[in-house]
Amino acid sequence: MKIKKAEFVISNTEYKKGPEDGKPEYAFIGRSNVGKSSLINMLTDKKKLAKTSGRPGKTQLINHFIINDAWYIVDLPGYGYAKASKQSRAKWEKFIVEYLTNRESLVTVFVLLDSRLEPQKIDLEFMNWCGEKQLPFSMVFTKTDKLSSTALQKNLAKYKKEMVKYWAELPPVFITSAQSKLGQEKMLNYIGELNNAILG
Repeated sequence: MKIKKAEFVISNTEYKKGPEDGKPEYAFIGRSNVGKSSLINMLTDKKKLAKTSGRPGKTQLINHFIINDAWYIVDLPGYGYAKASKQSRAKWEKFIVEYLTNRESLVTVFVLLDSRLEPQKIDLEFMNWCGEKQLPFSMVFTKTDKLSSTALQKNLAKYKKEMVKYWAELPPVFITSAQSKLGQEKMLNYIGELNNAILG
């Protein structure tokens, strides 16, 4: 699938205030500073679609982007941002949970994981929570250009070892790099397949 058009639509903190046209939505979430905005910009071939920042915790709203006038990328706030106050963190977590558990047009969640790090407790907990809520999700490893393929395979193996403790089968896995556009085609084709299954 090719993205010909990508536009920002709306930001809010209430899932009910999102677009009401029922078009399929694909949510992107991960720990703060995992490279979420860079990945969204890489997928859409638009450098400034999602605002990137060297400062973690930049995204504090649910951001909808309409793609090819047919489906949405939804940029969610990062979880686990240590410097945010407890109060604001609790507020984000509440509206993220409400969006993920109540939004009927949500198709799947792309959970972004920093490929340079060993499995993080907060990421594993979030994926297990998705499982408990029966939310379909994929594992998307970011920043893979920043480490050797040996180190990458090592970290992937560690994730697999952790995941099989809780899961009978692993969710889809994508290896990406915002720099080299690695993973762009695979992720877009996957979204295309899901859209075709939904929209027929």
